[in-house]
Amino acid sequence: MAPDTPDTPARVLAFDIFGTVVDWHGSIVREMRMLYPHIDADAFALAWRAGYQPAMQRVRSGELGWTLIDDLHRLVLDALLPTFGLAHLDEAQRRHLNKVWHRLEAWPDSVPGLTRLKTRFTICSLSNGNLGLLADMAKRAGLPWDCVLSAEVFRAYKPDPAVYLGAARVFDVPPAQVMLVAAHQDDLAAARACGLRTAYVERPLEFGRGVARDVAPNLQNTYHATDLLHLADQLGC
Repeated sequence: MAPDTPDTPARVLAFDIFGTVVDWHGSIVREMRMLYPHIDADAFALAWRAGYQPAMQRVRSGELGWTLIDDLHRLVLDALLPTFGLAHLDEAQRRHLNKVWHRLEAWPDSVPGLTRLKTRFTICSLSNGNLGLLADMAKRAGLPWDCVLSAEVFRAYKPDPAVYLGAARVFDVPPAQVMLVAAHQDDLAAARACGLRTAYVERPLEFGRGVARDVAPNLQNTYHATDLLHLADQLGC
């Protein structure tokens, strides 16, 4: 895919959220260490996240009807708690812990980077997270979205084309005028297949310091940035 040209500029930047804009691993580890210091917080965070894709696959396959990410997170959490000696948690404690996904902290570059990018582009979330989760997260972390878009709007989870093409329809622009910004090559590949532009952002610490992550660029992406401030530099913001 060719870089932006004057004839076909990107107008909308749509952002993946978990891992790209916010630090889910570090945020969960910090909260677990505060609430339950006797457990392995790093292992807990990784195990909870590991249940994310299998849970969504149950929806994609039709085993479950449309189910919000909040509810999928809770299904994974309830199955996980006995493994970590937390089966005794009551409903209020489980509900509070499940809401940690609403309280994730942004990477240090995210807010200043998004603020700069917003001066030139319409910026929105494009996440599998549900609307309530994304709105709470944005409010708490100060994420300056022009619009909060979620898979919930389209009742389909990425990488379903309905999500990527739906974002273009929301803003009444052709797919080529939407750029997906993400730290995950599979997400970007699915967006490119739908005609969107793509920008890859390195997040080497997404899974913590104990998990090595290959952040080598894929030359099919329109842009490759080390963080959102670097992307803003590349896009002239």
